[in-house]
Amino acid sequence: MIRQILAILLTAGCLEATGFPESYYSISDSKAQRQAFGRIMRPMIENSNNDILQERAFVQSFFAKYLPKFFRNIPKDELGKLNQIREKYKIKTLYDHKAYERRVDTVPIGLALAQAAIESGWGKSRFVRQANNIFGHWTWGNVGIIPEGREEGKTHRIRIFESLQDSVDAYALNLNRHYAYKLFRDAREEARLNGEVFNGLKAAKTMLYYSEIREKYVAMLEKVIKENNFMLYDNEPPRVQPPLSPLLESEQE
Repeated sequence: MIRQILAILLTAGCLEATGFPESYYSISDSKAQRQAFGRIMRPMIENSNNDILQERAFVQSFFAKYLPKFFRNIPKDELGKLNQIREKYKIKTLYDHKAYERRVDTVPIGLALAQAAIESGWGKSRFVRQANNIFGHWTWGNVGIIPEGREEGKTHRIRIFESLQDSVDAYALNLNRHYAYKLFRDAREEARLNGEVFNGLKAAKTMLYYSEIREKYVAMLEKVIKENNFMLYDNEPPRVQPPLSPLLESEQE
């Protein structure tokens, strides 16, 4: 539903094709602009999370249905969908249930808001306005924006997204599958199994490898979350997952 509303607004000209709405950039009061930033970003983060939850629900249903049958007589469409999820999240083994549980999961809204604010300068960076790139994602090849001051010999560019939503989706997928964010996934899994809220502040402590400044970046995230009360977005406890069968335990990560 959120995607449909955003698509309608875009078609009607209520949102700009690149960057935030022009009305956002015209807000002169910094506090008001930051509040508007949250109102714009939150639906997109929730949208990404909803898509992830649908994938997670499919995975849970799949294993509940076919594990007792020792994975026999699986319809091709269901097996194909599981394989698509496996490839998307870079899971090595098709029937590694625990790896899916670790990787196919949501991102705390408070963390996403704080990282979006820092990486995009509260939506005002030229990468947002020219490339819909909120989180500073890089790419290699001939398509992309060359960063100012790029070191000689470097070939990376700033990735161009078709929409802001695509940028948010890529961010969530990056946290869920890249090796640099294993600490994030481990902490999230532990919180879920213990029935605890995995909020932005807890998640921020695992972001040591998102930036070259390491601990300073974590401190920046924590400051942005606290100063803007972003922790209030993460007040719902996760559903406790049942323990996995020993048959499915692996050293995937």
